Amino acid sequence: MEERIIFATGNEHKMEEIKEILKDLGLPIYSMKEVGIDIDIEENGTTFEENAMIKAEAIAKLLPEDIILADDSGLEIDYLDKAPGIYSARFGGRDTSYDIKNQMLLDKLEGVPEEQRTARFVCAIAAILPDGTEETVRGTIEGLIGYKIEGANGFGYDPIFYVPECGCTTAQLTPEQKNACSHRGNALRAIRKVLEARK
Repeated sequence: MEERIIFATGNEHKMEEIKEILKDLGLPIYSMKEVGIDIDIEENGTTFEENAMIKAEAIAKLLPEDIILADDSGLEIDYLDKAPGIYSARFGGRDTSYDIKNQMLLDKLEGVPEEQRTARFVCAIAAILPDGTEETVRGTIEGLIGYKIEGANGFGYDPIFYVPECGCTTAQLTPEQKNACSHRGNALRAIRKVLEARK
């Protein structure tokens, strides 16, 4: 059977970024949803890396002959002691829309000056290879929490995450610009090096 990469996500936005950045590996890339896996994985780790590995291990048990990748990502706001952090997806309730979550964070930072609004997106990616090798990498992008929701290109917390070098939020970047500098883009490039080194 041809070797393939299975990414432990059902998020279509994420899969677009993943396929774009890993396309030159020359391996077919599928989401777990695309190969018919629909399981609930309890992410009970205390770090992004632990949660990514928990997801990868759960899928690797089902598909031991594939390269399994899984990520865990989130937003760390320094003023809020790095919250929401690993709870980013669950912040304000898992079924709460990101418009509401973003507004909740803006409200928590009401009146906080720019120099104290530092934040970063973090993405950890875990890989489990068919020979049992396990690797984790981390990518980040530094920025500030803006003062209002801006931009329609991104998803999640992108509309409030302002990148000073770009002069806009990550939701105002084109997909190409975002892939070039995003936390997930940086982590995917790091894991691509790990996979390329196998050849």
